[in-house]
Amino acid sequence: MALSYLIQPGGHLSGSIRVPGDKSISHRSIILGAIAQGTTRVSGFLEGEDALATINIFRALGVKIEGPENSSVVVHGVGKSGLVAPRTLLDCGNSGTTMRLMAGLLAAQRFSSILTGDSSLVKRPMRRVVEPLTKMGAQIETSTNGCAPLKITGNSGLCGIEYAMPVASAQVKSALLLAGLYASGKTCITERVKTRDHTEKMLSAFGYHLVLSGNTVCVTSEEKLNATDITIPSDISSATFFIVGASISPGSDLVLRGVGINPARTGAIEILRLMGADIELQNECLMGGEPVADIRVRYAPLFGIDIPQPYVAAAIDEFPALFIAAANAKGKTVLTGAHELRVKESDRIQVMADGLTRLGVNATPTLDGMIIVGSNYDGGDIDSHGDHRVAMSFAVAALRAKTEIKINDCANVATSFPGFAVLASALGLNISECSN
Repeated sequence: MALSYLIQPGGHLSGSIRVPGDKSISHRSIILGAIAQGTTRVSGFLEGEDALATINIFRALGVKIEGPENSSVVVHGVGKSGLVAPRTLLDCGNSGTTMRLMAGLLAAQRFSSILTGDSSLVKRPMRRVVEPLTKMGAQIETSTNGCAPLKITGNSGLCGIEYAMPVASAQVKSALLLAGLYASGKTCITERVKTRDHTEKMLSAFGYHLVLSGNTVCVTSEEKLNATDITIPSDISSATFFIVGASISPGSDLVLRGVGINPARTGAIEILRLMGADIELQNECLMGGEPVADIRVRYAPLFGIDIPQPYVAAAIDEFPALFIAAANAKGKTVLTGAHELRVKESDRIQVMADGLTRLGVNATPTLDGMIIVGSNYDGGDIDSHGDHRVAMSFAVAALRAKTEIKINDCANVATSFPGFAVLASALGLNISECSN
């Protein structure tokens, strides 16, 4: 069923809320809990379709998983060698994280498997993860264009490698680390640009020893994972839509509780602060090894900037929302070095530029970024191309639009933020859902 959002113009955001759990950490809690010894209890789990796809895959691999119920999950680990051959294709849905991380794990198993996904996922590039896994001895066949389905031949004889990441990708890094848990010798991954380190932190939480030196992380196959209890913080990617919404709408004063502020994920906050946003971190603490804080956001005039390269990787998932901030900033905002945006759930550079242009914003896409000149803008019909982050970004754009914004093809918002429209409405966004 097709789903659209209708958002009336104006308003502001206020209140104190908790957005859903971090998607990246939710995936990893299931993956590592499944191959740990003992029972892992997870609270704060994101009950979105992407994370549920990961659960369903491990059930197909013989792991007993209870829930999710009220954001809680119980994973009965089978140990590193306890997974069993699936009887069917393993469906990753719309989740690139699931497919890439599972490719690393399944490449090291004795049995064969096939990873597939929805019509969007099977168009996304997979060679970037398949090629380094092949260097480890994995046998993975892709489609002719390097996409899914991934046909993985069982192989318990992987060898560790030293691999310098050509492109910043936490998903590829994590896939190689998961394969390295089974490979002979040492597996070392070196990044030019530090990406999110949720996998490394969670491996440590499960008692698995890894060696960190600068931007290099190494693992071996000599240890086991021991079950643990995991509390997942709120997802900063989901929080960013409201951070931007409060930053651009006069009268806003919003608190987002218990949000993960891992330094590899806070690029959006740093960029918005450079633009003049009023963002305050309160009640900072550690939660399961992850830094967490309440984030208070109040309206403040924004100004265009040249976005510094060091923040790009740490804000890669948040740029659709940041483009809305740029559209409301005085002057010109320039993004470069973000070609990765072209191979997400949609080509986020082109799709966001098309949508902004539709509203009347001067937005010029470039090969690896965008140039946006802030201005007042109208409403209009927006095609999200089934991209959850595009849909939610244009929803908060309505706070400053002159007329109604309609966003089409919004069903995939449920992959990362179930209940988005209800929560956004409670905060002051005049949003409604309609079926086409």
